[in-house]
Amino acid sequence: MTIKLTKNELRAQQIRLTQFQRYLPTLQLKKAMLQFEVSLAWMEIQKLQEEFDAIWVRVAEFSPFLLEKVTVNIAQYAEIVHVKKHYENIAGVEIPIFKKIAFREPEYFLFDTPVWTERATEILRELVTAKEKIAIAEEKKRALEKELREVSIRVNLFEKVLIPRSQENIKKIRIFLGDQQLSAVAQAKVAKRKIFMRKAAV
Repeated sequence: MTIKLTKNELRAQQIRLTQFQRYLPTLQLKKAMLQFEVSLAWMEIQKLQEEFDAIWVRVAEFSPFLLEKVTVNIAQYAEIVHVKKHYENIAGVEIPIFKKIAFREPEYFLFDTPVWTERATEILRELVTAKEKIAIAEEKKRALEKELREVSIRVNLFEKVLIPRSQENIKKIRIFLGDQQLSAVAQAKVAKRKIFMRKAAV
C-alpha cells in the first residue's frame, strides 16, 4: 500500500500509531485474562470428571440389582426433561453456567418396587447430572478458547503488522520530508549565491 509523503500523512500516521499503542495494552490484558479463564476451565473439567468417575463407581455397585427383572425401568427416571443454565459475561465472553436438571418424575407405587429403587434412581440422576455439568463446562471452555484465539490474532496483528507498519511509514515520510527540506535549503543557497554574484558583476 502506497502512502502520501506529505506532512498531513505524517500527522495521520502518528495519530494512528498513538491509537494502536494505546489500544494494544487493553488487548494484551484481555488475552492474559482469557488465558487464565481457559486454565480455570480446564481445572474445572478435570474436577468434574473426577466427581463423575466417583459416582460411576457407586453406580457400578448397583449394577447387579439393575440386571434384575423388575416391573420398572430405573433408567427412565434418569431421563432429562430440561437442563437449566444461565449465561455470565467473563472477559467479554458469554459463557454457560449450570443451574439444575429437571428429570422425568417416577410413576410407580413404593410397595411394588424393590427397596433399592429410590436409591438407584438417585445415584443414576447424580451420574447424569455430573455428565451434564462436564458438557456445560466443556462448552464454556470452547467459548473461552474461541475468544482467546480471536484476541491473540488481534494482538499479533497490532504487534507484528499495524504498529511496525505505522512506524516504518512515519520513518519513510520523515526521511522524505527531511530530504526535501535539505534540497530546499541547498536551492536557496544557490539562488542567494547567484543573486550575490549578479550584484557583484553589476
